[in-house]
Amino acid sequence: MSESRGDPARMHTFGPATLALAGEMIDHTLTRLAMDPPSLDAPRAAADLAEATGPTITAAGRGGPDALRLWVDVLAPACVAQDHPRALSFVPSAPTEAATLFDLLVGASSIYAGSWLEGAGAVHAENEALRWIADLAGLDPAAGGCFVSGGSAGNLSALVAARHGAADQRAATGRDRPRQWRIVASAEAHSSIASTARVMDIDVIDVPVDDRGRLTGPALAAHLDGLAATGDDLDGLFAVVATGGTTNAGMVDDLAGVADVAADRQLWFHVDGAYGGAALAAPSARHHFAGIDRVDSLVVDPHKWLFAPYDCAALLYRDPAQARAAHTQHAAYLDVLRDRDRTATEWNPSDYAYHLSRRARGLPFWFSLATHGTDAYRDAVEMSLAVTGQAAALIDELDHVELVMEPMLSVLLFRRLGWAPDDYRAWSEQALEDGLTLTLPTTWQDETVLRFCLVNPRTTVDDLAMILATLA
Repeated sequence: MSESRGDPARMHTFGPATLALAGEMIDHTLTRLAMDPPSLDAPRAAADLAEATGPTITAAGRGGPDALRLWVDVLAPACVAQDHPRALSFVPSAPTEAATLFDLLVGASSIYAGSWLEGAGAVHAENEALRWIADLAGLDPAAGGCFVSGGSAGNLSALVAARHGAADQRAATGRDRPRQWRIVASAEAHSSIASTARVMDIDVIDVPVDDRGRLTGPALAAHLDGLAATGDDLDGLFAVVATGGTTNAGMVDDLAGVADVAADRQLWFHVDGAYGGAALAAPSARHHFAGIDRVDSLVVDPHKWLFAPYDCAALLYRDPAQARAAHTQHAAYLDVLRDRDRTATEWNPSDYAYHLSRRARGLPFWFSLATHGTDAYRDAVEMSLAVTGQAAALIDELDHVELVMEPMLSVLLFRRLGWAPDDYRAWSEQALEDGLTLTLPTTWQDETVLRFCLVNPRTTVDDLAMILATLA
């Protein structure tokens, strides 16, 4: 697309060809945003995609228009639209149009958002969005953190900070590091907790859950007491992880009870609210989160149920200084970030997670909040909760399906009576191929069941009724 192929800077020249490409790209973007609903689409086999595209990377380049055509006509339709109102598996996403559009501007602005020196305006805006989440959780004004890529990065960064603090406390009292560091969590904790443990080379003590998959304070205390009674002195235990909305069943742990145990035993209290923490915005659901104001760290993913584009996860600390002590990177070329006269009032997001380089991934979320206001967010989250309740009532009325349990947030687990695992898988594959829904089976207490996860305020009970009818 360049008019001067011999110019080494030709990729960075804004000329007529770039302007034309921009027009095409913006046209396609607006077309996609206007789809109501978007096409659900489905994956294709790797061999099929290779045949359809041919070599996409060549020495001379295929040119912008042809590369864009490949994306629009071949590659994009091989991706499931997570914002489709009947995309109901894993935890889908439903970014607002304002957030999506602003993401284009963020990408075009070449902002480094790791330090105040280079991205003060972006960091200020991100911190405004973080403050709203902190206020929802009842955290005091000193709380703060940064945006990371997702719950996995947030959980890892928080627990690294927790262990760093525990190591400092042991050193201050003349104690050596333990033989093995450990955390405690429930069997329903997100898979990223086990992944974090592998990365950190720590052990996870699994605590049994109640019949709804919730970690409770009494069960946690009893389990730790039982270990101590067998001679385990629990040396090296430094944190407890609770969940503010389990991914599989949408259950909120007994946060107040777990907070009591953490306080009594001087453990860092971390809450993974990546999916469910958004429900703090809904007055009807706030009572489920009693005790969340006592966290040492918290993760909430706006790209899940707070209508931001991927990737955007809010990581908050009650005492950000503990995170800075663990995560601040030191190098000769970084000293200027520490030596500036205004370090007391400047906020460097690179100090609050394991990252250094970072995009301003919180800005699209901030822009949407600033555009629409927090009342709109409240109403949108309440909508998903209301539709979940309506769908639960509908399932109760139908003869061929049955609720596994009443929902707490916006996840529904239900069984199709008489079906075996292969029946669920066959139906799910056919439903996606037909463009009806992405609704995948999961397991609950070793039984294969179906699962709806509702985070899109444009999902209606009629959508769910359409899906349920095909199960008859």
